Amino acid sequence: MKTVRRLTAATAAIAAFALLGSAQANAAPGCGHASWYALTSKTASGERMNAAKLTAAHRSLPFGTKVLVTNKRNGKSVIVRINDRGPFIRGRVIDVSKAAAQNIGMVSSGTAQVCYQIVADTQKVAGKGIKGVDG
Repeated sequence: MKTVRRLTAATAAIAAFALLGSAQANAAPGCGHASWYALTSKTASGERMNAAKLTAAHRSLPFGTKVLVTNKRNGKSVIVRINDRGPFIRGRVIDVSKAAAQNIGMVSSGTAQVCYQIVADTQKVAGKGIKGVDG
């Protein structure tokens, strides 16, 4: 009887995790303040941070998620891959690598108001000023 309860609890936990993961993967787009960073340490995903790649940090999106980030001031966009956790400064919604920041024109200011949305297939994203993800 105890074995059946444990299996049922384990199955329920796995199902809940799967639903939560898919809910995050289909998360609604967001807008807010972004910053850029260029560390040389390991990211939360375990890979070494490379400021020359189009990557970003987000608090909850799964690692590997491709996200279209658009600078609201100039309309420039870039597709980044989530490979780290953060930002850890209140009011910020995403941290992008230095390369991504250069693509959307926010290096000199350090921060920018952006909107972001998850993209399912980076090959199908087209538009003026959009840079593809590398990394």
